[in-house]
Amino acid sequence: PEVDDQKNFGVGMMSCRQILFGLLDMELHSNFDAETESIFDVHRRIASKCTPYSLPLSEDRFLCTFSHIFAGGYSAGYYSYKWAEVMSADAFGAFEDVGLENEEKVREVGRKFRDTVLSLGGGVEPMAVFKQFRDREPSPEALLRHNGL
Repeated sequence: PEVDDQKNFGVGMMSCRQILFGLLDMELHSNFDAETESIFDVHRRIASKCTPYSLPLSEDRFLCTFSHIFAGGYSAGYYSYKWAEVMSADAFGAFEDVGLENEEKVREVGRKFRDTVLSLGGGVEPMAVFKQFRDREPSPEALLRHNGL
């Protein structure tokens, strides 16, 4: 039981950190104006909303090494890490909804997953595929539940 109690330790702070990185990436690639503030000012501004318990120091130069958003092909796409977690947890939630012990219903959901997510793949806009599978847009509720939040 004690190990189980610890499995979600710090998950809320890590989620806030990922959200910070995603918002920071989008802000720098869509609204940044070097005439009005530095990239470090942007970092502090976004951090004050997402991680007020861990604001960057004035000497912090983390952004200089954040190669994902500047050299790694993720320009304005870092949010996709957290978005993938949301969609994955919500997709698994379809199986949970029918009861993981109910083999017949799990097979039904599995077939629907195969016929939508796996079969349509990149040939159909991702949100449309997800809606065909879940009959609604993705929700973060399953991810929050899985993370104990």
